[in-house]
Amino acid sequence: MLRKTLMTLALALLLAPMAHAQTVDEILAKYYDACGGLAKLKALNTVRLTGTMTMGQGMEAPITIERKRPGMSRTEFTIQGMTGIQAFDGTRTWSVLPFMGKKDPEVGTDEDNKNAQDDADFDGPLVDWKAKGNTVELAGKEPVEGADAFKLKVTKKNGNVDYDYLDAETYLLVKTEGKRRFRGTEIDGETTLSDYKDVDGLMEPFSLESGAKGMPQKRKMSFTRIENNVPIDDSRFAVPAGATGGSAPAAAVADSSKAAGDATATTAAADSTKKDSKGKSTKSSSSKKKS
Repeated sequence: MLRKTLMTLALALLLAPMAHAQTVDEILAKYYDACGGLAKLKALNTVRLTGTMTMGQGMEAPITIERKRPGMSRTEFTIQGMTGIQAFDGTRTWSVLPFMGKKDPEVGTDEDNKNAQDDADFDGPLVDWKAKGNTVELAGKEPVEGADAFKLKVTKKNGNVDYDYLDAETYLLVKTEGKRRFRGTEIDGETTLSDYKDVDGLMEPFSLESGAKGMPQKRKMSFTRIENNVPIDDSRFAVPAGATGGSAPAAAVADSSKAAGDATATTAAADSTKKDSKGKSTKSSSSKKKS
């Protein structure tokens, strides 16, 4: 009888973790709630982020990012008194880069357009992922900045694979990884998100740090202000008349899913708890350390 009791107890202890294991749907439900709820996420139509971008050798540049549903984006940054623009109208990319000798607008290449389309999903690949034709799988847990995070493998409808990391305590997105092609070379990139604050009921990351995976050089964007649902005219994203260069847009750019977000890139962002004038401060899950 004792032997049978011990075996039953051992089996119960073995199965206990399995009984409490969370499914992808349960994890994502908590992610939506942590962000502010699906209703608020889907009610967001525009966002404007204002701050600074820090590049190599400590160079800082003022930066403004504007995004508009369903997938338009525009980034402006000033270096040595010259303002550069990188934009996407939902189909084609274009840019003005005076510090590179390109003072007139130029249309991007097919590769530029495909990369932008892949990062254009305003809500990110985790929202309505089934309806979008994406697949999301739980790939275990991994530490991000010393804190456990759920690792989600996201296979998009177009076949591209990204990995999103949700903090195991706050369920906020703290890291995203993915491969992109630039100038014919495949790059394994990563972006970490931190310094989340409440902005109009939505948790927004006020810091993004991105670069090639495993490389020490990173580009950091720290935002001082994030504005939701501000009026932004479509003309801000439209390819300027007379734009040159690039190539014809791809005939069929696959439907895809920030950054911040990324992508966001923005999804679309710093390791701090300083207060913002538009929202309450909350400590980033990616900055806390395990005790």
